[in-house]
Amino acid sequence: MDAKALSAWLREFARLVAENKDDLTALDSAIGDGDHGTNMDRGLTAVVAALDAEPPETPSALFKKVGMTLISKVGGAGGPLYGTAFLRMAAAADSVLDGPGFAKVLRAGLDGVVARGKAAPGDKTMLDALVPAVEALDSALAAGASFPAALRDAAAAADRGREATIPLVARKGRASYLGERSAGHADPGATSVTLLLRAAESTLGAAG
Repeated sequence: MDAKALSAWLREFARLVAENKDDLTALDSAIGDGDHGTNMDRGLTAVVAALDAEPPETPSALFKKVGMTLISKVGGAGGPLYGTAFLRMAAAADSVLDGPGFAKVLRAGLDGVVARGKAAPGDKTMLDALVPAVEALDSALAAGASFPAALRDAAAAADRGREATIPLVARKGRASYLGERSAGHADPGATSVTLLLRAAESTLGAAG
Protein backbone atom coordinates (compact mmCIF):
# COMPACT_ATOMS: atom_id res chain seq x y z
CA MET A 1 0.00 0.00 0.00
CA ASP A 2 1.38 3.35 -1.05
CA ALA A 3 0.23 6.87 -0.21
CA LYS A 4 -2.39 6.78 -2.99
CA ALA A 5 -4.03 3.61 -1.65
CA LEU A 6 -3.98 4.90 1.93
CA SER A 7 -5.41 8.21 0.76
CA ALA A 8 -8.35 6.31 -0.76
CA TRP A 9 -8.94 4.72 2.66
CA LEU A 10 -9.09 8.07 4.41
CA ARG A 11 -11.28 9.61 1.72
CA GLU A 12 -13.74 6.75 2.23
CA PHE A 13 -13.60 7.35 5.99
CA ALA A 14 -14.49 11.00 5.31
CA ARG A 15 -17.39 9.92 3.11
CA LEU A 16 -18.77 7.53 5.73
CA VAL A 17 -18.50 10.15 8.47
CA ALA A 18 -20.37 12.65 6.29
CA GLU A 19 -23.01 10.02 5.57
CA ASN A 20 -23.39 9.20 9.27
CA LYS A 21 -22.84 12.72 10.65
CA ASP A 22 -26.36 13.05 12.03
CA ASP A 23 -26.24 9.64 13.72
CA LEU A 24 -22.87 10.46 15.34
CA THR A 25 -24.23 13.78 16.55
CA ALA A 26 -27.36 12.12 17.94
CA LEU A 27 -25.23 9.65 19.90
CA ASP A 28 -23.07 12.47 21.23
CA SER A 29 -26.12 14.55 22.12
CA ALA A 30 -27.35 11.73 24.36
CA ILE A 31 -24.17 11.41 26.43
CA GLY A 32 -21.75 14.16 25.35
CA ASP A 33 -21.72 17.68 24.00
CA GLY A 34 -23.49 16.82 20.76
CA ASP A 35 -20.80 17.79 18.28
CA HIS A 36 -18.84 14.62 17.41
CA GLY A 37 -20.50 14.15 14.02
CA THR A 38 -20.25 17.81 13.07
CA ASN A 39 -16.66 18.14 14.26
CA MET A 40 -15.43 14.98 12.57
CA ASP A 41 -17.18 15.88 9.33
CA ARG A 42 -15.63 19.35 9.35
CA GLY A 43 -12.17 17.95 10.09
CA LEU A 44 -12.32 15.22 7.48
CA THR A 45 -13.68 17.62 4.86
CA ALA A 46 -10.58 19.72 5.55
CA VAL A 47 -8.42 16.59 5.28
CA VAL A 48 -9.81 15.76 1.83
CA ALA A 49 -9.26 19.37 0.71
CA ALA A 50 -5.66 19.23 1.94
CA LEU A 51 -5.06 15.94 0.10
CA ASP A 52 -6.53 17.40 -3.08
CA ALA A 53 -4.38 20.52 -2.82
CA GLU A 54 -1.10 18.69 -2.31
CA PRO A 55 -1.20 14.88 -2.51
CA PRO A 56 1.39 13.40 -0.10
CA GLU A 57 4.01 11.18 -1.69
CA THR A 58 4.62 8.82 1.22
CA PRO A 59 2.43 7.12 3.84
CA SER A 60 4.27 9.01 6.57
CA ALA A 61 3.62 12.38 4.94
CA LEU A 62 -0.02 11.41 4.40
CA PHE A 63 -0.64 10.44 8.02
CA LYS A 64 1.18 13.55 9.26
CA LYS A 65 -0.99 15.80 7.10
CA VAL A 66 -4.14 14.06 8.31
CA GLY A 67 -3.10 14.28 11.95
CA MET A 68 -2.16 17.95 11.83
CA THR A 69 -5.36 18.84 9.97
CA LEU A 70 -7.59 17.01 12.45
CA ILE A 71 -5.87 18.62 15.43
CA SER A 72 -6.34 22.08 13.94
CA LYS A 73 -9.93 21.60 12.71
CA VAL A 74 -11.69 19.22 15.12
CA GLY A 75 -12.77 20.42 18.52
CA GLY A 76 -13.69 18.42 21.61
CA ALA A 77 -11.85 15.21 22.39
CA GLY A 78 -12.03 13.83 18.86
CA GLY A 79 -9.48 16.17 17.27
CA PRO A 80 -6.62 15.60 19.70
CA LEU A 81 -7.25 11.85 19.93
CA TYR A 82 -7.60 11.13 16.22
CA GLY A 83 -4.86 13.66 15.45
CA THR A 84 -2.44 12.03 17.87
CA ALA A 85 -3.28 8.62 16.43
CA PHE A 86 -2.39 9.71 12.90
CA LEU A 87 0.80 11.47 14.00
CA ARG A 88 1.92 8.26 15.73
CA MET A 89 1.01 6.35 12.58
CA ALA A 90 3.19 8.75 10.57
CA ALA A 91 6.17 8.01 12.79
CA ALA A 92 5.66 4.24 12.42
CA ALA A 93 5.01 4.09 8.67
CA ASP A 94 7.45 2.68 6.14
CA SER A 95 7.57 3.96 2.54
CA VAL A 96 5.21 1.19 1.40
CA LEU A 97 3.03 -0.87 3.75
CA ASP A 98 2.25 -4.56 3.52
CA GLY A 99 -0.31 -6.21 5.80
CA PRO A 100 1.96 -6.50 8.87
CA GLY A 101 3.23 -2.98 8.19
CA PHE A 102 -0.32 -1.65 8.22
CA ALA A 103 -1.02 -3.53 11.45
CA LYS A 104 2.09 -1.97 13.00
CA VAL A 105 0.94 1.48 11.97
CA LEU A 106 -2.57 0.95 13.34
CA ARG A 107 -1.15 -0.28 16.66
CA ALA A 108 1.05 2.83 16.85
CA GLY A 109 -2.10 4.90 16.40
CA LEU A 110 -3.78 2.97 19.20
CA ASP A 111 -0.79 3.57 21.48
CA GLY A 112 -1.10 7.28 20.74
CA VAL A 113 -4.77 7.32 21.72
CA VAL A 114 -3.98 5.49 24.97
CA ALA A 115 -1.18 7.93 25.80
CA ARG A 116 -3.26 10.99 24.98
CA GLY A 117 -6.59 9.96 26.50
CA LYS A 118 -5.42 8.02 29.56
CA ALA A 119 -8.40 5.70 29.10
CA ALA A 120 -8.67 1.92 29.15
CA PRO A 121 -10.99 -0.63 27.54
CA GLY A 122 -14.32 -0.60 29.35
CA ASP A 123 -14.28 3.16 30.00
CA LYS A 124 -16.83 3.67 27.17
CA THR A 125 -14.52 5.46 24.73
CA MET A 126 -13.18 4.98 21.21
CA LEU A 127 -10.73 2.46 22.65
CA ASP A 128 -13.56 -0.02 23.13
CA ALA A 129 -13.71 -0.39 19.34
CA LEU A 130 -10.09 0.35 18.45
CA VAL A 131 -8.43 -2.12 20.83
CA PRO A 132 -10.37 -5.19 19.65
CA ALA A 133 -9.90 -4.12 16.03
CA VAL A 134 -6.11 -3.88 16.37
CA GLU A 135 -5.96 -7.16 18.29
CA ALA A 136 -8.13 -8.94 15.71
CA LEU A 137 -5.96 -7.64 12.86
CA ASP A 138 -2.77 -8.82 14.55
CA SER A 139 -4.25 -12.22 15.44
CA ALA A 140 -5.62 -12.87 11.97
CA LEU A 141 -2.35 -11.98 10.24
CA ALA A 142 -0.36 -14.07 12.73
CA ALA A 143 -2.65 -17.01 11.96
CA GLY A 144 -1.90 -16.70 8.26
CA ALA A 145 -5.09 -14.97 7.11
CA SER A 146 -4.99 -12.86 3.97
CA PHE A 147 -4.92 -9.11 4.48
CA PRO A 148 -8.52 -8.64 3.23
CA ALA A 149 -9.72 -11.37 5.59
CA ALA A 150 -7.77 -9.85 8.47
CA LEU A 151 -9.37 -6.45 7.79
CA ARG A 152 -12.81 -8.08 7.80
CA ASP A 153 -12.02 -9.55 11.21
CA ALA A 154 -10.81 -6.17 12.45
CA ALA A 155 -13.92 -4.35 11.22
CA ALA A 156 -16.18 -6.98 12.78
CA ALA A 157 -14.28 -6.72 16.07
CA ALA A 158 -14.71 -2.94 16.05
CA ASP A 159 -18.45 -3.37 15.49
CA ARG A 160 -18.69 -5.78 18.42
CA GLY A 161 -16.67 -3.42 20.58
CA ARG A 162 -18.96 -0.55 19.71
CA GLU A 163 -22.04 -2.61 20.57
CA ALA A 164 -20.45 -3.57 23.88
CA THR A 165 -20.27 0.11 24.90
CA ILE A 166 -24.08 0.38 25.00
CA PRO A 167 -24.61 -1.04 28.52
CA LEU A 168 -21.42 0.50 29.92
CA VAL A 169 -21.33 3.38 32.40
CA ALA A 170 -18.81 5.93 31.14
CA ARG A 171 -15.67 6.46 33.21
CA LYS A 172 -13.96 9.02 30.94
CA GLY A 173 -14.92 12.20 29.13
CA ARG A 174 -18.07 14.27 29.30
CA ALA A 175 -20.27 11.16 29.33
CA SER A 176 -18.79 10.22 32.71
CA TYR A 177 -20.58 13.25 34.22
CA LEU A 178 -23.87 11.43 33.60
CA GLY A 179 -22.91 8.41 35.71
CA GLU A 180 -25.47 5.61 35.40
CA ARG A 181 -27.47 7.65 32.89
CA SER A 182 -24.67 7.15 30.34
CA ALA A 183 -25.66 3.48 30.06
CA GLY A 184 -27.99 2.52 27.22
CA HIS A 185 -26.20 4.52 24.52
CA ALA A 186 -23.35 3.55 22.18
CA ASP A 187 -20.22 5.64 22.51
CA PRO A 188 -19.90 8.09 19.60
CA GLY A 189 -16.10 7.79 19.46
CA ALA A 190 -16.29 4.00 19.29
CA THR A 191 -18.90 4.43 16.55
CA SER A 192 -16.65 6.63 14.42
CA VAL A 193 -13.85 4.06 14.86
CA THR A 194 -16.13 1.43 13.28
CA LEU A 195 -16.38 3.73 10.23
CA LEU A 196 -12.58 3.98 10.06
CA LEU A 197 -12.28 0.18 10.02
CA ARG A 198 -15.19 -0.27 7.64
CA ALA A 199 -13.46 2.14 5.24
CA ALA A 200 -10.23 0.14 5.52
CA GLU A 201 -12.07 -3.09 4.74
CA SER A 202 -13.78 -1.69 1.64
CA THR A 203 -10.74 0.12 0.19
CA LEU A 204 -7.48 -1.47 1.38
CA GLY A 205 -9.11 -4.89 1.68
CA ALA A 206 -10.50 -4.70 -1.83
CA ALA A 207 -7.14 -3.56 -3.19
CA GLY A 208 -5.33 -6.37 -1.39
